[in-house]
Amino acid sequence: MSALPSPPAGNEPAGEAVAEPAAHVSRIWGGRFEAGPAAIMEAINVSIDFDIRLIEQDVAASKAHAAMLAHQGIIPQADADAIHGGLDAVLAEARSGRLPLSRALEDVHMNVEGRLAALIGEPAGRLHTARSRNDQVATDFRLWVRDALDTLDGAAKALQAALIEQAQEHVATIMPGFTHLQAAQPVTFGHHLLAYVEMLGRDRGRFADARRRLNECPLGAAALAGTSFPIDRRATATALGFERPCANSLDAVSDRDFALEFLSACAIAAVHLSRLGEEIVIWTCERFGFLRLSDSFSTGSSIMPQKRNPDAAELIRAKAGRIIGALSGLLIVIKGLPLAYAKDMQEDKEPVFEAFDTLMLCLAAMAGMIATATVNAARMRAAAADGFPDATDLADWLVRVKGMPFRRAHHVAGSAVKAAETAGCPLAGLPLAVLQAIDPALDDSVFAVLGVEASVASRASEGGTAPERVAAAVVEARRRFLG
Repeated sequence: MSALPSPPAGNEPAGEAVAEPAAHVSRIWGGRFEAGPAAIMEAINVSIDFDIRLIEQDVAASKAHAAMLAHQGIIPQADADAIHGGLDAVLAEARSGRLPLSRALEDVHMNVEGRLAALIGEPAGRLHTARSRNDQVATDFRLWVRDALDTLDGAAKALQAALIEQAQEHVATIMPGFTHLQAAQPVTFGHHLLAYVEMLGRDRGRFADARRRLNECPLGAAALAGTSFPIDRRATATALGFERPCANSLDAVSDRDFALEFLSACAIAAVHLSRLGEEIVIWTCERFGFLRLSDSFSTGSSIMPQKRNPDAAELIRAKAGRIIGALSGLLIVIKGLPLAYAKDMQEDKEPVFEAFDTLMLCLAAMAGMIATATVNAARMRAAAADGFPDATDLADWLVRVKGMPFRRAHHVAGSAVKAAETAGCPLAGLPLAVLQAIDPALDDSVFAVLGVEASVASRASEGGTAPERVAAAVVEARRRFLG
């Protein structure tokens, strides 16, 4: 199916919802009721303001359902043809913004059916045969989430591409690697960026896993128990690109695992973006000065003319909370619901829509920041030399070359750091006599492993930061993630 998730609120492909007299609601379920609902009941019950985003999916599912009904001899083929043409007309109106919407008709499903009836007359009344809004909305929503996952995968891939491009440019650019935000060991900037490429790869894996699990079709489950009509659920599932029908009618209409899993994957991805956003905030501040964002991704101050603020990175960091909140909110909605359908489930769509919009915006903004950022390699290199980052190399040399137990080597290296700190010089600046006074095992060959360049070059284990390893990792990342 080619339809993509609808654009963010405010750009819906349909006309503005208009109020109608409450009594008009009786056209949906009015046989049981003599009067329409109170205005406040209509206000709390209506969902057309947000579920209009499902219109592409609703039309696609309705066309598949009508075709199946005709093939099974449940409705005349002529009526199915009229329904098909009428649904195309409804969708064309929606895409052009000319579709009249009624809040009295509650949701997108009844608005589509109501407009279909206005366009083709009596055959429209046959469309809802062997179908309930329960299985209808579950099908539409799965289709939308499936499309959303595909769209997010593309956006995450675009960010990976931007990161990989910068990583290739900075395969050998040395920067400090941190633990506890304290200088630990030198790494390359390319190696650091590829860590986020891996995170995004796992995010894309979660998107793919969620898509695979949701790809079962609820259509035909009807209200909760299936239907007495001789429908062909496999035909509609195939027509809509699902792998199979949902196996249990109760589960089909009540399950929202797919929405929860979607939100969980979005929340984890947002946390990854938030961590990168935090690093960009740190790297761009004057105290670090590792990175400069382009003018197109920087803002100024209303009072301080000198300011260049990384607002996009800060907002990405903050918006992660909204996506996490969407997941928490829907978990709370679902946790106490008995089978099968309950109106609480109407609250499933807004958090999903908002999380999708927010994550798409964050992915695009982060890709823009990364692609246009300028790296201050000299500042990174200078910072990488601070804090005796080659102390571990000294200890490793004692183990590897002199056969010293690591715990003793760790102690010797620590003593050397103390001596260098007192002398106000790097480890490589200590005289050989000072080193040998610490431990006679230290000879002049130790200087070959000291210094940030030597430290980085030595980390040639698989997955390490040695420039030749990073260069190979860039090639492999392109193959794995960019195709």
